[in-house]
Amino acid sequence: MNDAQQGAASPPPVGIVNVANVLTVVRILLVPVFVFCLVQGGTGWRLGALAAFGGASFTDFLDGQLARKRGLVTDFGKIADPIADKALTGAALVTLSAIGELPGWVTGLILAREVGITALRFAVIKRGVIAASQGGKLKTLLQIIAICLYVLPASLGLPAVVKEVVMAAALVVTLATGVDYVIRAVRMSGTPRDKANGTVVSQRGTAPPGDTSDPDGPSSPMPARGGTDRKARDRLRPALRRLKLRG
Repeated sequence: MNDAQQGAASPPPVGIVNVANVLTVVRILLVPVFVFCLVQGGTGWRLGALAAFGGASFTDFLDGQLARKRGLVTDFGKIADPIADKALTGAALVTLSAIGELPGWVTGLILAREVGITALRFAVIKRGVIAASQGGKLKTLLQIIAICLYVLPASLGLPAVVKEVVMAAALVVTLATGVDYVIRAVRMSGTPRDKANGTVVSQRGTAPPGDTSDPDGPSSPMPARGGTDRKARDRLRPALRRLKLRG
Protein backbone atom coordinates (compact mmCIF):
# COMPACT_ATOMS: atom_id res chain seq x y z
CA MET A 1 0.00 0.00 0.00
CA ASN A 2 1.50 3.35 -1.04
CA ASP A 3 1.38 6.60 0.90
CA ALA A 4 -1.59 7.90 -1.09
CA GLN A 5 -3.63 4.79 -0.31
CA GLN A 6 -2.67 4.98 3.36
CA GLY A 7 -3.72 8.63 3.52
CA ALA A 8 -7.05 7.79 1.91
CA ALA A 9 -7.64 4.96 4.37
CA SER A 10 -6.86 7.05 7.46
CA PRO A 11 -9.92 8.47 9.26
CA PRO A 12 -10.62 12.21 9.00
CA PRO A 13 -9.63 14.38 11.97
CA VAL A 14 -12.22 14.70 14.71
CA GLY A 15 -13.78 18.16 14.98
CA ILE A 16 -14.14 19.91 18.31
CA VAL A 17 -17.92 20.11 17.84
CA ASN A 18 -19.18 16.56 18.40
CA VAL A 19 -21.75 14.86 20.60
CA ALA A 20 -19.24 13.86 23.30
CA ASN A 21 -17.94 17.41 23.73
CA VAL A 22 -21.48 18.80 23.66
CA LEU A 23 -22.41 16.52 26.57
CA THR A 24 -19.34 17.71 28.48
CA VAL A 25 -20.36 21.34 27.98
CA VAL A 26 -23.92 20.51 29.06
CA ARG A 27 -22.52 19.01 32.27
CA ILE A 28 -20.62 22.22 32.99
CA LEU A 29 -23.74 24.32 32.35
CA LEU A 30 -25.80 22.16 34.71
CA VAL A 31 -23.50 22.99 37.64
CA PRO A 32 -24.93 26.49 38.34
CA VAL A 33 -28.45 25.17 37.75
CA PHE A 34 -27.88 22.49 40.39
CA VAL A 35 -26.43 24.96 42.89
CA PHE A 36 -29.28 27.44 42.37
CA CYS A 37 -31.93 24.79 42.96
CA LEU A 38 -30.16 23.41 46.02
CA VAL A 39 -29.85 26.72 47.86
CA GLN A 40 -33.52 27.58 47.34
CA GLY A 41 -34.72 24.90 49.76
CA GLY A 42 -38.08 23.17 49.71
CA THR A 43 -39.08 19.79 48.32
CA GLY A 44 -39.65 20.96 44.76
CA TRP A 45 -36.31 22.76 44.48
CA ARG A 46 -34.54 19.80 46.07
CA LEU A 47 -35.99 17.45 43.50
CA GLY A 48 -34.94 19.86 40.78
CA ALA A 49 -31.40 19.91 42.16
CA LEU A 50 -31.40 16.10 42.29
CA ALA A 51 -32.54 15.92 38.66
CA ALA A 52 -29.83 18.37 37.57
CA PHE A 53 -27.11 16.50 39.45
CA GLY A 54 -28.30 13.10 38.26
CA GLY A 55 -28.51 14.27 34.65
CA ALA A 56 -25.05 15.83 34.80
CA SER A 57 -23.58 12.66 36.31
CA PHE A 58 -25.16 10.55 33.58
CA THR A 59 -23.57 12.69 30.87
CA ASP A 60 -20.19 11.88 32.45
CA PHE A 61 -20.74 8.20 31.69
CA LEU A 62 -22.37 8.80 28.32
CA ASP A 63 -19.79 11.13 26.78
CA GLY A 64 -16.96 8.72 27.63
CA GLN A 65 -18.79 5.82 26.00
CA LEU A 66 -19.53 7.82 22.85
CA ALA A 67 -15.98 9.17 22.60
CA ARG A 68 -14.51 5.67 22.64
CA LYS A 69 -17.05 3.90 20.43
CA ARG A 70 -17.22 6.63 17.77
CA GLY A 71 -13.60 7.77 17.94
CA LEU A 72 -14.52 11.27 19.15
CA VAL A 73 -11.51 11.79 21.43
CA THR A 74 -10.24 15.39 21.17
CA ASP A 75 -7.79 17.56 23.09
CA PHE A 76 -10.71 19.72 24.22
CA GLY A 77 -12.48 16.68 25.66
CA LYS A 78 -9.36 15.48 27.47
CA ILE A 79 -9.14 18.83 29.26
CA ALA A 80 -12.81 19.76 29.67
CA ASP A 81 -14.08 16.37 30.86
CA PRO A 82 -12.09 16.16 34.13
CA ILE A 83 -12.74 19.86 34.76
CA ALA A 84 -16.48 19.27 34.41
CA ASP A 85 -16.32 16.28 36.76
CA LYS A 86 -14.44 18.14 39.48
CA ALA A 87 -16.65 21.23 39.08
CA LEU A 88 -19.83 19.21 39.54
CA THR A 89 -18.63 17.24 42.57
CA GLY A 90 -16.89 20.23 44.14
CA ALA A 91 -19.89 22.51 43.74
CA ALA A 92 -22.17 19.91 45.32
CA LEU A 93 -19.93 19.35 48.35
CA VAL A 94 -19.22 23.04 48.92
CA THR A 95 -22.90 23.95 48.66
CA LEU A 96 -23.96 21.18 51.04
CA SER A 97 -21.40 22.41 53.56
CA ALA A 98 -22.43 26.04 53.06
CA ILE A 99 -26.05 25.26 53.92
CA GLY A 100 -24.93 23.30 56.98
CA GLU A 101 -25.84 19.76 55.86
CA LEU A 102 -22.34 18.34 55.41
CA PRO A 103 -19.37 18.87 57.77
CA GLY A 104 -16.83 21.22 56.28
CA TRP A 105 -13.90 18.93 57.07
CA VAL A 106 -15.40 16.21 54.85
CA THR A 107 -15.61 18.62 51.95
CA GLY A 108 -12.10 19.89 52.68
CA LEU A 109 -10.54 16.42 52.66
CA ILE A 110 -12.25 15.35 49.45
CA LEU A 111 -11.43 18.58 47.61
CA ALA A 112 -7.82 18.48 48.82
CA ARG A 113 -7.48 14.97 47.43
CA GLU A 114 -9.07 15.89 44.08
CA VAL A 115 -6.99 19.04 43.57
CA GLY A 116 -3.80 17.33 44.74
CA ILE A 117 -4.19 14.32 42.45
CA THR A 118 -5.07 16.53 39.49
CA ALA A 119 -1.91 18.57 40.06
CA LEU A 120 0.12 15.37 40.42
CA ARG A 121 -1.25 14.04 37.14
CA PHE A 122 0.06 17.06 35.28
CA ALA A 123 3.36 16.94 37.16
CA VAL A 124 4.16 13.39 35.97
CA ILE A 125 2.49 13.54 32.55
CA LYS A 126 5.84 13.89 30.75
CA ARG A 127 6.77 10.40 31.89
CA GLY A 128 3.42 8.88 31.04
CA VAL A 129 -0.14 8.51 32.26
CA ILE A 130 -1.33 6.33 35.12
CA ALA A 131 -4.33 4.43 33.84
CA ALA A 132 -7.68 4.40 35.62
CA SER A 133 -8.11 1.92 38.46
CA GLN A 134 -11.20 0.12 39.71
CA GLY A 135 -10.80 1.96 43.02
CA GLY A 136 -11.07 5.30 41.24
CA LYS A 137 -14.29 4.24 39.56
CA LEU A 138 -15.71 3.04 42.89
CA LYS A 139 -14.77 6.37 44.43
CA THR A 140 -16.66 8.27 41.75
CA LEU A 141 -19.74 6.04 42.11
CA LEU A 142 -19.81 6.37 45.91
CA GLN A 143 -19.44 10.14 45.75
CA ILE A 144 -22.36 10.41 43.30
CA ILE A 145 -24.61 8.18 45.43
CA ALA A 146 -23.68 10.00 48.65
CA ILE A 147 -24.35 13.44 47.17
CA CYS A 148 -27.70 12.27 45.77
CA LEU A 149 -28.72 11.00 49.22
CA TYR A 150 -27.80 14.34 50.81
CA VAL A 151 -29.72 16.26 48.15
CA LEU A 152 -32.89 14.21 48.66
CA PRO A 153 -35.62 16.24 50.44
CA ALA A 154 -35.88 15.54 54.16
CA SER A 155 -39.63 15.11 53.70
CA LEU A 156 -39.00 11.76 52.04
CA GLY A 157 -38.00 10.38 55.43
CA LEU A 158 -34.57 8.96 54.58
CA PRO A 159 -32.74 8.03 57.81
CA ALA A 160 -29.75 10.31 58.35
CA VAL A 161 -27.52 7.35 59.18
CA VAL A 162 -27.90 5.97 55.64
CA LYS A 163 -26.44 9.00 53.89
CA GLU A 164 -23.79 9.40 56.59
CA VAL A 165 -22.57 5.82 56.13
CA VAL A 166 -22.42 6.16 52.34
CA MET A 167 -20.57 9.48 52.58
CA ALA A 168 -18.13 7.94 55.08
CA ALA A 169 -17.47 5.09 52.65
CA ALA A 170 -16.95 7.59 49.83
CA LEU A 171 -14.49 9.55 51.96
CA VAL A 172 -12.47 6.45 52.90
CA VAL A 173 -12.25 5.22 49.29
CA THR A 174 -11.42 8.74 48.09
CA LEU A 175 -8.46 9.02 50.45
CA ALA A 176 -7.32 5.43 49.87
CA THR A 177 -7.28 5.80 46.08
CA GLY A 178 -5.44 9.10 46.48
CA VAL A 179 -2.69 7.36 48.45
CA ASP A 180 -2.56 4.58 45.85
CA TYR A 181 -2.21 7.14 43.07
CA VAL A 182 0.64 8.90 44.86
CA ILE A 183 2.47 5.59 45.34
CA ARG A 184 2.14 4.70 41.66
CA ALA A 185 3.26 8.19 40.62
CA VAL A 186 6.35 7.95 42.86
CA ARG A 187 7.23 4.55 41.41
CA MET A 188 6.86 5.90 37.89
CA SER A 189 9.02 8.92 38.68
CA GLY A 190 11.79 6.59 39.82
CA THR A 191 11.75 4.64 36.55
CA PRO A 192 14.22 5.84 33.85
CA ARG A 193 12.40 7.36 30.90
CA ASP A 194 14.12 5.09 28.36
CA LYS A 195 13.10 2.02 30.38
CA ALA A 196 9.54 3.21 30.88
CA ASN A 197 9.35 4.07 27.16
CA GLY A 198 6.66 6.65 27.83
CA THR A 199 4.07 4.24 29.20
CA VAL A 200 3.06 3.27 32.70
CA VAL A 201 2.01 -0.17 33.86
CA SER A 202 -0.96 0.03 36.22
CA GLN A 203 -3.73 -2.13 37.59
CA ARG A 204 -5.46 -1.98 34.21
CA GLY A 205 -2.39 -2.36 31.98
CA THR A 206 -0.56 0.36 30.09
CA ALA A 207 -1.54 3.87 29.14
CA PRO A 208 0.09 5.85 26.33
CA PRO A 209 1.75 9.21 27.07
CA GLY A 210 -0.82 11.08 24.98
CA ASP A 211 -3.79 9.94 27.01
CA THR A 212 -4.91 12.47 29.60
CA SER A 213 -8.15 10.79 30.61
CA ASP A 214 -9.25 11.18 34.19
CA PRO A 215 -7.87 8.26 36.26
CA ASP A 216 -11.02 8.34 38.40
CA GLY A 217 -13.43 8.65 35.51
CA PRO A 218 -15.47 5.94 33.79
CA SER A 219 -13.48 6.03 30.57
CA SER A 220 -10.59 3.66 29.98
CA PRO A 221 -7.26 4.74 28.45
CA MET A 222 -6.90 4.91 24.70
CA PRO A 223 -4.83 2.12 23.07
CA ALA A 224 -1.19 2.74 22.26
CA ARG A 225 -0.37 3.59 18.66
CA GLY A 226 2.15 0.84 17.98
CA GLY A 227 0.81 0.10 14.47
CA THR A 228 1.77 3.55 13.15
CA ASP A 229 5.37 3.15 14.33
CA ARG A 230 5.68 -0.26 12.68
CA LYS A 231 4.39 1.08 9.35
CA ALA A 232 6.93 3.91 9.48
CA ARG A 233 9.77 1.44 10.11
CA ASP A 234 8.57 -0.77 7.23
CA ARG A 235 8.70 2.19 4.84
CA LEU A 236 12.23 3.06 5.95
CA ARG A 237 13.70 -0.43 5.55
CA PRO A 238 14.11 -0.34 1.71
CA ALA A 239 15.96 2.98 1.92
CA LEU A 240 18.27 1.64 4.61
CA ARG A 241 19.03 -1.44 2.53
CA ARG A 242 19.96 0.70 -0.49
CA LEU A 243 22.28 2.77 1.67
CA LYS A 244 24.00 -0.37 2.93
CA LEU A 245 24.47 -1.69 -0.63
CA ARG A 246 26.01 1.59 -1.76
CA GLY A 247 28.35 1.59 1.23
